[in-house]
Amino acid sequence: MPAEDYSAIHCRLDELLAARGMSLTELSRRVGVSLVNLSVLKNDRAKAIRFSTLTALCQVLECSVGELLSHEPATH
Repeated sequence: MPAEDYSAIHCRLDELLAARGMSLTELSRRVGVSLVNLSVLKNDRAKAIRFSTLTALCQVLECSVGELLSHEPATH
């Protein structure tokens, strides 16, 4: 994978949704973010996230930023 395509930041949205028994559709409705954009986050393909979106996700999922996002540096 090219270096510019690699991100050490990973989204744990799928794990949090499963732990809370919540669907992506329900989360979309509650945070006001499109299903498509949440799917990009859930599938770890996002290049960026707005602080307002991050705040809304953490409020609805009752989690911290550190529970939603993790830093996993590449191993060479």
